[in-house]
Amino acid sequence: MDSSKLKYVYLVVLSLIWGSSFILIKKALGQSEHGLTLQPLQVGAIRTIISGIILVLIGYKSFLKTDKKYYGWLFVSGLLGTFFPAFLFAYAQTEIDSAISAILNSTVPLITLILGAVIFGIAFSRIQLTGVIIGLLGAVGLVLAGMENNPDQNYLFAGLVFIACACYATNVNIIKRYLQDVKPLAIATGNFIFIVPLAAGVFFFADGQNLEFESELVLKSLGYILVLCLFGTVAAKIMFNKLVQITSPVFASSVTYLMPVVGLSWGMLDGEEFNVWQVLSTAVIIFAVILVTSNKKQPTPSS
Repeated sequence: MDSSKLKYVYLVVLSLIWGSSFILIKKALGQSEHGLTLQPLQVGAIRTIISGIILVLIGYKSFLKTDKKYYGWLFVSGLLGTFFPAFLFAYAQTEIDSAISAILNSTVPLITLILGAVIFGIAFSRIQLTGVIIGLLGAVGLVLAGMENNPDQNYLFAGLVFIACACYATNVNIIKRYLQDVKPLAIATGNFIFIVPLAAGVFFFADGQNLEFESELVLKSLGYILVLCLFGTVAAKIMFNKLVQITSPVFASSVTYLMPVVGLSWGMLDGEEFNVWQVLSTAVIIFAVILVTSNKKQPTPSS
């Protein structure tokens, strides 16, 4: 298949994979008569460790060729782009629906633009500024509508998603400014080499070694985490890098528009309630992302 057709295949597959990450996190947390099957710290730690093992096996040789002067930024990039978000999303989804997380995650380009301008001095256009304002209004509307539609859920936990998005946005700017000359596979591998020991520490801190691994519920949760690692982290990162190579960051970042649709679809199939105001707020956010990325688009990370 030639590149002109293959790029659309990659785009759709990436949207399906990353848009499905949020329901996989929800399923990994699980639910039993005693509460959650796995705790958020356990989910985040296991996800990071498994993904790290896979990526190190694939990309260790690429990492060895990386100049040591980049190690510090690789560590920071790993913390912001993977480590903290893995726990933040897991904690957020103990209180809010997976569809809401998926939609709020699409604000990453908006936050990237804000942080790029404030911290990194990156210029932006009037249209992009308008997009940021519209997008933030849409996000607020989504949260308020969710609070009304699901009064039993604590929508303060949506703040954790915004913090995770800020981590992603900062990481995008760090990669663009400080890791531009490092190969994508080496960046991903280096990230995990530095953060897997931290994740292992969190795993034991969260009493992960005492999980009942023979339990059917625990094994089911681990199965969802494995799928999330293989597809949502490892395969998606490699595929996204390939998409950028055969097209451009501008085209590749359009995955941002499709992810909320996939996440919303999974949420509704799983019985999550969604009202008309949330649908309208979602449309506002997607429209804002289109405005923000219309002039200077950047790749957007997943959960």
